[in-house]
Amino acid sequence: MAKNTRHVVPRQDGWAVKKGGATRASKVFDTQGGAIQYARDKARKESGELYVHRRDGTIRQRDSYGSDPNPPRDKK
Repeated sequence: MAKNTRHVVPRQDGWAVKKGGATRASKVFDTQGGAIQYARDKARKESGELYVHRRDGTIRQRDSYGSDPNPPRDKK
């Protein structure tokens, strides 16, 4: 797991933002939207990746910020 990743994961008391590889949450939110906003800001500042999980733990959304190793090709 890359060290510049942020994960939005469910908890019993809301939604937590965790850094990749961490066991403890960076911050806990009441809503998933608030957690996503915070995690997205952190991922942008660190040029990392954001993973948003569903309640069942599967990944719902993945966003990458920073340099992309496989950028899309322009079609002209």
